[in-house]
Amino acid sequence: MFNNILIIGCGLIGSSVLRGSFAKKISKNIFVHEKSKKNISVIKKINLKTKFLDKLDSNVSKMDLIVLCTHMSQYSNIIKKLQQFTTFKNIITDTSSTKRNIVNLINKNKKINDIFIPSHPIAGSEVSGPKHGNKDLFKNKWCIILNNKNKMKLKKVQNFWKKLGSQIIFMNAVEHDKIFSITSHLPHLIAYNLVKTAIDFQKKNKKNVIKYSAGGLRDFSRTAASNEIMWRDIFFSNSNNISKAIDLFIKNLTAFKKDINLKNNKSILKKLIQTKRVRSKIIKLKQD
Repeated sequence: MFNNILIIGCGLIGSSVLRGSFAKKISKNIFVHEKSKKNISVIKKINLKTKFLDKLDSNVSKMDLIVLCTHMSQYSNIIKKLQQFTTFKNIITDTSSTKRNIVNLINKNKKINDIFIPSHPIAGSEVSGPKHGNKDLFKNKWCIILNNKNKMKLKKVQNFWKKLGSQIIFMNAVEHDKIFSITSHLPHLIAYNLVKTAIDFQKKNKKNVIKYSAGGLRDFSRTAASNEIMWRDIFFSNSNNISKAIDLFIKNLTAFKKDINLKNNKSILKKLIQTKRVRSKIIKLKQD
């Protein structure tokens, strides 16, 4: 597909892109730009053919595809560097979980406007770092791509993610951030808060409740073990949508509290049955 690919940031997602690209023979040469010496030592063991760029310089212009896999808080500095060396021949895409902030950043750096096609592979794990990467991480997972007027470059990004196993869907940035504030960002926030609540309960009552973790708390703790820098960046970059999602959650939580206190059998059973159906839909859609 490509002669040269550059992966910037090679943690869980970046190393999975790296593994998948080698496995599917997506590019003749695969380059990595990674700051962490610890990560670099792991990456070298993934595939001996991996090449490294110590800095983002004129070599960037030789890359057919550049994939940003860093934390979003690093995007601004990276994009400023990239636009110094990229040309219309390059293509840039990314893997970030919010998109309006990325579009705003692209608009501020207009030189890359026509070559940056934002994408969001819906894949990941609570673990982080290149040692946890998986060549099949994106297999049968959705990948959201933002439309771009350059259809040729758009098609190349689409084919890249398809080759890695993803199912493609197109959205605009506003729609993307609204949807994922509910389906991804709020659930992670709830998980963090639930575990914090258990810790606070344990301190207040001076009892070790964590060791009695039932399935519910255990499953939430897995989600809450996700990378803290990544999720801080997500919460900050999609704050408006997440705040609205929190308000809706509080409203529904208050309604549940009222039903419990009033022992409103009919109302609470209706809620429980209604929400139970979502699990069946997720399994039916093969997103389990």
